[in-house]
Amino acid sequence: LHDVSHELRSPIARLQASIGLARLQPERTSATLERIEREGVRMDKLVGELLTLSRLEAGVTGAMEDHIRMEDLLTEIINDARFEAEASDRHIEGIVGCDVVIKGGAELLHRAIENVVRNAVKQTAVGTTVAINTLVDKYTQSLLLSVIDRGPGVPEEELQLIFEPFFRSSRTQKNSNGYGLGLTIARRIIEAHGGRISAFNRVNGGLSVDIVLPYDAIESGDATPPTGCGDTA
Repeated sequence: LHDVSHELRSPIARLQASIGLARLQPERTSATLERIEREGVRMDKLVGELLTLSRLEAGVTGAMEDHIRMEDLLTEIINDARFEAEASDRHIEGIVGCDVVIKGGAELLHRAIENVVRNAVKQTAVGTTVAINTLVDKYTQSLLLSVIDRGPGVPEEELQLIFEPFFRSSRTQKNSNGYGLGLTIARRIIEAHGGRISAFNRVNGGLSVDIVLPYDAIESGDATPPTGCGDTA
């Protein structure tokens, strides 16, 4: 409640200031209404993320019966992220051909992975590329997804904390417009699918977020993994 109150206080204060300004300077009503609209959208986003997190922590995930073809899911996420990244001179590099099927919630899993990818795009340096790699382990029947950025990384003592609600790394919080809930929601969703998520700093700079998910099956008709899909078998 303390964290939520803190996050809501700033947009509420700006709303109140905007209303006061509109009363004092009616000629600036149009610009003031735009400010009020932006703050309303920010609060709506925060409340939406809080509701999602609350449901996940309560174990309310909805139906988890979708058969999710990960190649299609990852391709869609990469294409959307690439469009957003290139607008800020950042790039996405990802080749997915891992023909595995995961049973769970398609919308939830899409949101979890998208949160991780968008966070990487936000943190990677201008002019650099976010790499998305996949690896299938047939022995453990799991899919490893790595999202690697070229940003400032995270202090070692904070690597576990970045998945906690409202936490912002000391290296990234000044550049972040979010609420520190994206990676928390991602972790809850991944865990609800029987997987795990972790992060580590790369030797040559940047952060790698690794997601491991158990898969239900490999698409029939593919005896060998497609080009671009790592396989330990």
